[in-house]
Amino acid sequence: MVVGSGVIVLWIPESGSLKEKRAVLKGLIKKTQNDFNVSIAEVGDNDHWRRAKIGFAVVGNDRRFVNAKMDHILNFIDRIKAAEVVSSNFEITVLSDMAGMGGTETDKYDDFQEG
Repeated sequence: MVVGSGVIVLWIPESGSLKEKRAVLKGLIKKTQNDFNVSIAEVGDNDHWRRAKIGFAVVGNDRRFVNAKMDHILNFIDRIKAAEVVSSNFEITVLSDMAGMGGTETDKYDDFQEG
């Protein structure tokens, strides 16, 4: 399993209040969810009316696919002119690489016996 997570810091120059900021973010988040089927939410700078921090997660079984999808999401958000991308930070974790390295792997049917 490959998990990609990202945080994007936005500047919303046209916002004059938290209400205006929330309206911009609501539209941006909804469009991104609809186009990319990702989990995305405001994760920081909640009380600043021109700055926003959004986080998102992508899960797949191919590292290249997850990386490409994250790049597409960043480009999509950057093209929306209501907010300017100030910075971004992405991380990709391959969980199958962690198997056998101290993690606990259990199957609830390990003790099940047919018969």
